Amino acid sequence: MRLRRVPLWATSVALVGVGVVLASYFSLGQALLGQSRGDAATGRADPKGFNVPQTVASSERPGEEAPAGGPEDKTLKLTIPAMARIDGDAVPDASVGDEGALMRSAAIHLKGTGFPWQRGANVYLAGHRLGYPRTKSFLAFWDLDKLEEGDEVLVTDATGAKYTYRVFREFVVEPTDLSVTKPVLGKNILTLQTCTLPDYKNRLIVRAELVDEAPGGRERGESTGGGRA
Repeated sequence: MRLRRVPLWATSVALVGVGVVLASYFSLGQALLGQSRGDAATGRADPKGFNVPQTVASSERPGEEAPAGGPEDKTLKLTIPAMARIDGDAVPDASVGDEGALMRSAAIHLKGTGFPWQRGANVYLAGHRLGYPRTKSFLAFWDLDKLEEGDEVLVTDATGAKYTYRVFREFVVEPTDLSVTKPVLGKNILTLQTCTLPDYKNRLIVRAELVDEAPGGRERGESTGGGRA
């Protein structure tokens, strides 16, 4: 019986396909291996860092931020029904480079950006894609890319006031793009940020617009006493 010769082009296509699959598994495996060792997280060139943008102070004098107003305790609570890991998580107000806050929490509110109680605000929340094992950061925003238009993002402030946002856009930007931290004219929005996979090179941005708010039952300046850390 004569053997049928396989065309050279078919062999080449098969080898390319196998190569793509192996490369994908290798990239993901390297990322997860780094996490298991506890020596890597999402971030910039420094694997222990986190690529949170440096914000520009919003007041007239450089280095001084405009008053945020609202409750004395600026901690927010975040719930995203479409993301199982984000359910009533405490989100502290933290500055760029505060990796400790990101390790202790599922996300941070980037200091210098808006708060839900401010009109025309861009409430900027950043969380790790992989994060650090055995901390609140681990896999916190892993499935951020699964959010779809119309999904709800729920935020509660220290007075108990509740703010409901609805997702309207998802896009990717480079780390040098600071425009994502700025307000959007005519809108009250919330921005969620994490890193892209598999190389964490860029930022995945999900934006949601405020559609409803309910007043809280506590006085401004009265602390909630914490919540999930």
